[in-house]
Amino acid sequence: MAGTALGYIRVSTSEQAKDGVSLEVQKEQLESYAKLYDIELIDIVADEGASGKSLRRDGLETVLDRMEQGETDAILVYKLDRLTRSVADLGALIEKYFKDKYRLLSVQDQIDTASANGRFVLNLLGSVSQWEREVISERTTAALQHKKELKVVYNHNPLGYTDEGGQLIEINEEMLIVTEILDMRNAGLSYRSIANDLNDRGIVGKRGGKYFASTIRNVCENTLYDDLKEAA
Repeated sequence: MAGTALGYIRVSTSEQAKDGVSLEVQKEQLESYAKLYDIELIDIVADEGASGKSLRRDGLETVLDRMEQGETDAILVYKLDRLTRSVADLGALIEKYFKDKYRLLSVQDQIDTASANGRFVLNLLGSVSQWEREVISERTTAALQHKKELKVVYNHNPLGYTDEGGQLIEINEEMLIVTEILDMRNAGLSYRSIANDLNDRGIVGKRGGKYFASTIRNVCENTLYDDLKEAA
């Protein structure tokens, strides 16, 4: 096989405590695979606390950009779902990058898109991954939507709200921060850039700490702020 590759690893918040998907485990698997097939692993880029439902991830964007700049012609992942859980996004990646220009290698799925068979298997696994995610989503969407409508606390108090008797009550000062975050995101800023901007200005997070890219992503993807998104 030989050649070079950039490694990409990812964990979402809900997966960080699970065995077998930690960043360290993925990193070790990529290094072992590269050694076995005589691949020069140039670098391993990580997205921590990042959902696979969207391709708008700082680490993934970095890897794709570096590949396009000519550092390598291949990306190596631990498993397909580390790259994406959306069959639509998978199709977009294949069409733009892996159809004939670049290679995608997956350790657990034993995929190499240099071959037609590898591309076929990639599409098949992508469809299964999407199906699994949609089944889980169907089980929770109705309940979460009901709680959202009632403004019932369903995990922890999100930015912009406090808990009074099990109900979410808006905090005006924090809602201004939420609005600012959504405005910056609509303007095209990355999650990391928004977090850095807030931190540089001394704006503290919900629990008094700093903002991270994952924090900003959670705000942007939270359906609780849908009304603000529409107004932004």
